[in-house]
Amino acid sequence: MSLPVTDTAVKPGGTPRHVDTLIIGSGFAGLGAAIKLVQEGKRDFVVLERGSEVGGTWRDNTYPGAACDVPSHLYSYSFALNPTWTRSFSKQPEIQNYISSVARKYNVLDKHVFDCDVQEARWNDVSARWEVQTSQGSFTAKIVITAVGALCEPSLPDIKGIDGFEGEIFHSARWNHDADLTGKRIAVIGTGASAIQIVPQLAAKAGRLDVYQRTAPWVLPRADREYTTLEKLAFKYVPGFQKLSRTGIYWMRETQVVGLAKAPIFMKPLQFAAERHLRMQIKDRDLREKVTPNFQIGCKRMLISNNYYPALTQPNVDLVTDGIAEVTANGIVDRNGATREVDAIVVATGFHVTDSPTFAGIIGKDGRSAAEVFEASGQQGYKGSAIANFPNMFFLVGPNTGLGHTSMVFMIESQLNYVIDAINTIERNGIGTIEVRQDVQDAYNKDLQDKLARSVWNNGGCASWYLDKHGNNTTLWPGFTFQFRNTTKKFDLAAYRSVATTDLPAITGDEIAAEIERGTASTVGIADDDEKVVAQ
Repeated sequence: MSLPVTDTAVKPGGTPRHVDTLIIGSGFAGLGAAIKLVQEGKRDFVVLERGSEVGGTWRDNTYPGAACDVPSHLYSYSFALNPTWTRSFSKQPEIQNYISSVARKYNVLDKHVFDCDVQEARWNDVSARWEVQTSQGSFTAKIVITAVGALCEPSLPDIKGIDGFEGEIFHSARWNHDADLTGKRIAVIGTGASAIQIVPQLAAKAGRLDVYQRTAPWVLPRADREYTTLEKLAFKYVPGFQKLSRTGIYWMRETQVVGLAKAPIFMKPLQFAAERHLRMQIKDRDLREKVTPNFQIGCKRMLISNNYYPALTQPNVDLVTDGIAEVTANGIVDRNGATREVDAIVVATGFHVTDSPTFAGIIGKDGRSAAEVFEASGQQGYKGSAIANFPNMFFLVGPNTGLGHTSMVFMIESQLNYVIDAINTIERNGIGTIEVRQDVQDAYNKDLQDKLARSVWNNGGCASWYLDKHGNNTTLWPGFTFQFRNTTKKFDLAAYRSVATTDLPAITGDEIAAEIERGTASTVGIADDDEKVVAQ
């Protein structure tokens, strides 16, 4: 349940409320930002959340079988470890309960405005403020932190006639729990991460289930189990035991980076394990051929499941690989002209990652939206946290911060280190506006793409949502996560252009850096990418 917020709500049409920092979204990233601001003694901020409670994607994705594919002890904040996880890979309700409990523990719910849809955030170059229009009125802010996440805007398929379907139809991220699907003829469109969790659940209740596959995914065994009572006691009462377990999981996951980002040949052992998993679970040769991927493992997101393949072998389940020509009022026509009548359609086609609709509502200093900037040059940023043309704005889970092997919470915490240090630097130096230099951003992205050029994501023989329309991988980080942690350890002021609060002429990052060197401003460190850290 959301709490009433009396000190932050703004009535539509009223005077805009000004805050120093405004956070958009309250999933792992936005909530983490709120907590870190409070820990730094900063209270002049507000979190705008379009949902009725915290949680982000874990609040929204309540489909049957929803669970995480990152081990529980790593999929949590390092400053709020959860010793009460019940199993090695947590399910959605348990993760959502964890996020809610952290929000209560750190006492930040009073800084939230729930059921507040952000419609536009526009930079005003005269006032040097962000003007934010929402469904609950207007705000202005010196600094905006966007934490809307990559998996928040469902991607709907462009299929002829789908709007005229007369049965139940909904996206996996907008599950209709009022729809009784028992005994019904159901179609699932998609075979991605959500679909392989949904299909086994629907196969157990459907009269008939058609699974429409465009591209077969690689599926690995899911090493999931309930924790024993002894393990639970150890996590809770033995000092350091949970941190040690977390660290072990972290380093085990990091070994995959060698094959994913450095030398794809080292993905062979994982592909062998996936092939063996497939042979063990599907004996029918024709079906096995249909679900065998035609690209190298890791090129698209690697999935984990122990019950997806067995579900496809059930007599009431049919895997359709002929593609969809159109949707009629009561059925689906494949590209061979065959029609399958259905009572319900579940759309499991993922999310807008590189083309999120939210970008259209973020208007930078030259009047162009983030969507227009990305349309022209691709989704590029600096350290995943800043984008040229958008002063005083920081992005969490921004460009090239995604992962194909481990926990995004680790990356979020790394970015929080950078953003909070940036805010502290702004305050200490009396800076009014700050914007990453275009030349610095360009050089950073050239280096990223050079590194990604040898990765399995770029050379694995697949087309994935990791790549934008320009052919660049603007989604994933091309290295070890401890390298990203070190890169974002300190805010590097020299990479930015800034204007003093006193409205003095523009001061370049180099000039302020010189002042810092002379000892007249605060010290700013530049991280050493080669320094290693242990997972917290």
